Amino acid sequence: MTRTALITGITGQDGSYLAEFLLEQGYRVVGMTRRTSTDSFERIAHLIDRIEIVQGDLLDQNSLAEAVRRATPSEVYNLAAQSFVPTSWNQPVLTGEFTALGVTRLLEAIRQVDPAIRFYQASSSEMFGKATEVPQHELTRFHPRSPYGVAKVYGHWITVNYRESYGMYAVSGILFNHESPRRGLEFVTRKITDGAARIKLGLATQLALGNLEAKRDWSYAGDCVRAMWLMLQEPDPDDYVIATGQTHSVREFCEVAFGRVGLDYRDHVMVDQALVRPAEVDLLVGDASKARDRLGWTPTVAFSDLAEMMVDADVARHREAIRHGTLPDRPALRPA
Repeated sequence: MTRTALITGITGQDGSYLAEFLLEQGYRVVGMTRRTSTDSFERIAHLIDRIEIVQGDLLDQNSLAEAVRRATPSEVYNLAAQSFVPTSWNQPVLTGEFTALGVTRLLEAIRQVDPAIRFYQASSSEMFGKATEVPQHELTRFHPRSPYGVAKVYGHWITVNYRESYGMYAVSGILFNHESPRRGLEFVTRKITDGAARIKLGLATQLALGNLEAKRDWSYAGDCVRAMWLMLQEPDPDDYVIATGQTHSVREFCEVAFGRVGLDYRDHVMVDQALVRPAEVDLLVGDASKARDRLGWTPTVAFSDLAEMMVDADVARHREAIRHGTLPDRPALRPA
């Protein structure tokens, strides 16, 4: 019997990779999207004939219940959120509605329609924030440093509460930073690789960034979605940290990305204080030994290979745009 998965946030980076992975496993894949005037299916355009789309909104309880009824899934992956940390400072209430309360609405919809459905919640390393220990693991105390991180903590604990209170199969994957060529242009890694590509091709001369010394544990999004699936295949629900266990600074990412196209980042990268977070998270690095031991999960793409993969994709994209005269008019120093 074909299994069905419902993915919220299917049009995002993780959603698109997860949809690909589940299709390879033989799933029927249903994606939930909000009804907007400008639907963006760019990341899943190559899959659109192989998946189904239902309408639903994390702000609307009834629409979520209807989406679950229509999809009849055995697994639900909640990847939808307001996920850009700087935006959470500008829109903290909206971030809470989507990223925190949206989880409750979806869990409640599942509980009402079919509590046997297995549920995955996308938790985040930003929950650790001002980390109390290094590396961070499943029992490390949370100290979020942004409205986004706070909202993710709520989403994480409400998932635990539904598991413990209602006996639902509900798990959280505490994913550290994970990147790919499909990462949004507003995120620092993609700003760097896109900037390096534009400068290499003569489309820009400088790139404005915030804190170059912030350190993160970066992995490949394609590796991470495999971990999401593995969590839902276990006999018993539990929470897992997903990370590489290695940390690198934004400066190091710049060095590798610009080096890939034969440039020295120091000649082109400038620090713009307007891009520095009000409360910075300086060092995040994860201990994924539990996922390795129980799920058999290990990352397959190294840090430098990830950065180079992203730069190559951006160079190819811009060259194609130049060839067809479709390059967007975007100022070189436009802030995220």
